[in-house]
Amino acid sequence: MNLMRADGPIDIGSHPALDLIICSPRFPMKSPLAASSGPDAPRKVWSAGTLTYSLGALVVLFCWMLWGDFAWQLKERAAPPVVQLMLRKFQASDLLTGLFLLSLPAAIGVVLGPIISYRSDRHRGSWGRRIPYLLITSPIATLAMYLLAFSPWIGTWLHTHMGWAPDKLNLTIIVVLGLSWTVFEFATVAANAVFGGLINDVVPRELIGRFFGMFRAVSLGTGMIFNFYLIGHAKEYFMPILVGIGTLYGVGVGLMCFMVKEGEYPPVRREGSGGVAGLLEAVKSYGRDCFSHPYYLWVFASMALAALAFVPVNLFSVYAAESFGQSMTLYGRYIVVTYACSLVFAYPLGWLADRFHATRVGIAALAAYAVVMAVGYFWIDGPTSFGTVFLLHGVLSGCYFTGAAALGQMLFPKMKFAQFASAGGMILALANVAFGPLLGLLLDWLGHDYRYTFGMGCLISMLALLASILVYRRFMALGGPQGYVAPE
Repeated sequence: MNLMRADGPIDIGSHPALDLIICSPRFPMKSPLAASSGPDAPRKVWSAGTLTYSLGALVVLFCWMLWGDFAWQLKERAAPPVVQLMLRKFQASDLLTGLFLLSLPAAIGVVLGPIISYRSDRHRGSWGRRIPYLLITSPIATLAMYLLAFSPWIGTWLHTHMGWAPDKLNLTIIVVLGLSWTVFEFATVAANAVFGGLINDVVPRELIGRFFGMFRAVSLGTGMIFNFYLIGHAKEYFMPILVGIGTLYGVGVGLMCFMVKEGEYPPVRREGSGGVAGLLEAVKSYGRDCFSHPYYLWVFASMALAALAFVPVNLFSVYAAESFGQSMTLYGRYIVVTYACSLVFAYPLGWLADRFHATRVGIAALAAYAVVMAVGYFWIDGPTSFGTVFLLHGVLSGCYFTGAAALGQMLFPKMKFAQFASAGGMILALANVAFGPLLGLLLDWLGHDYRYTFGMGCLISMLALLASILVYRRFMALGGPQGYVAPE
């Protein structure tokens, strides 16, 4: 078998065990002919662009990508709820929580996401067009988690050193938390802009739904570990939790970047000549590509509304659990059960997305979610009813995120995937910038009655369902699951 390196092919023979040991993603196969195990029957191979994988190389690719996703998801699962508990510990309002955890990341995403994704799509280098950005941002995210972990001590030292009024100590700590969170979100937004693009570039298209199903399984397993073992101790031990997870994230994503290889990409036309003129031409090109076709505007709207539908319950679930009489330990157990249910569904939902298409799976999940949220708004009155509806919220939102995870890969142009994904993310980010503080203000005004988060989820999911149906009708007119070609 011939494996391809930068300096030429390597002949390692055709022993099956070598496929698993040596044929790693950093050494993809040169061509389908290289996969043959003998003169009679060539082995099954899968392709993603210029990359071609044998079964062994595909298994190794999936293992390294899933390892990176484990580190990624541990960061994503841990940081927001831990910071949320820290904000409550230092007496931050719901408005401030909404600004920190929703509006600030969204505002950063509006500015940074399109820039990173546009440049990533057009970058050509020996390490590919996605991995360099992940290698740069992962240590920054790790450092930011260290800063979050030590924010109370940094804030206390600064407040004492400056001689400020003792009754304003919590405010100083919250400011330090906010600055650290801002650095964290800069790194997270930049990495988010290219991580999906890396999947798009290296995973064979015919396996993308099942791959996202496995990604979802890793995400759920990570969430189960965090919520079963750690969230009940997050108030007292936030420092070691954040430091440990930050370290694992930096190491995990770094290893994935070194072990996964991107393929070759066609040359890209350079817009402008640099400077202001080049920047303006790049902005025009981005806007022309992403926002000139009405079909993609509906795609962006449907995806943004769907993501927004789950925000009210997710954003204030910790506070809601406490208000309905649940301890953080019991709250964590409910999440573990939620994740366990979703874990069972993860791979089947990925298979359904490959078999029937992500648009159909997403529509079904949104319809069920709207009904459950309506029931929750009128029925929740204590810890048991909250736990039941919250469990269904987690399972159904998980069904959407798993079943529709590959929606962008299935609907957007492949070679400009990252910039189209960022355009959709920018629409969602703009909505979140306004929605976070508005929802926080509403809950402050309503006396922190968190039943309204379920009512809001119902209304938004109905709008998302309508938009998704319109997208589906246009998708079918463009060829449907068998003949769809992304319009340019």
